[in-house]
Amino acid sequence: MPQIIPIRDLKKTSELSQMCRDSKEPVFITKNGYGEMVIMSMETYEKTLFLNDVYRKLEEGERSIKSGDVINGFDSLHSIREKHGL
Repeated sequence: MPQIIPIRDLKKTSELSQMCRDSKEPVFITKNGYGEMVIMSMETYEKTLFLNDVYRKLEEGERSIKSGDVINGFDSLHSIREKHGL
């Protein structure tokens, strides 16, 4: 479940830092009841970047398959072996 805290709680830096590490997900900060910003631990940030990269690469692969811009796996291995003398 997402953590949502008011902006005035940003003063409690050590508690907020611990909350970010413990929750392993973004913490949403509100101002006057409306979303203002999001903070997260470095671990969560790096995991999010990694997953976004994986999803982007999967999407590119799916587009290549749909457009027919692919080659047979055996042909691909054969050309790599020839190129590198294996």
